[in-house]
Amino acid sequence: MTRHLALSALALAATPLLGGCGLHPLYAGGAAGPVAKSLAEVEVAPIEGKAGWLVGNALRDRLGATGTPRYRLTVRLDDQISGLGVRGDDSITRERRILRARYQLTDLSDNRMLLDATAGSDAGIDVVQSEYATIAAENSALERLAKIVADEIVTSVAITARNRAKTPGTGQ
Repeated sequence: MTRHLALSALALAATPLLGGCGLHPLYAGGAAGPVAKSLAEVEVAPIEGKAGWLVGNALRDRLGATGTPRYRLTVRLDDQISGLGVRGDDSITRERRILRARYQLTDLSDNRMLLDATAGSDAGIDVVQSEYATIAAENSALERLAKIVADEIVTSVAITARNRAKTPGTGQ
């Protein structure tokens, strides 16, 4: 009992130290905050292919663009499926789907590139005897990967927006 009490007292005493850890909310101020306002000013350029359509829609949903764009987000995707597991008869039993994105954020006022980065994720797919089931699994994997990649991109853009808002002379 005294050990539990001592640990509780130690945790309570350490609580004020957490304020100095350097962590700050990314979306401080909510929808009126500088990061949310910057994200709403991002235009997503068209992205080729089915994966591009999925990633583009996910990005637009997460960015919530409204009004006149101030920034342009250009994304190029690389979507690959490769066989992993092989049976004795050389048929594939497992696939790996990899979705990678290279993206660039450009300030439209002066065409200056603010961000040039990559994001990506992968998923494993069981290959079963039903071709329909395998195709459905590949499509489901692509839908999940598109959301994951879009989340990574939006997080990176939000961090860039926060850093620009904190830096004097960036026009924020």
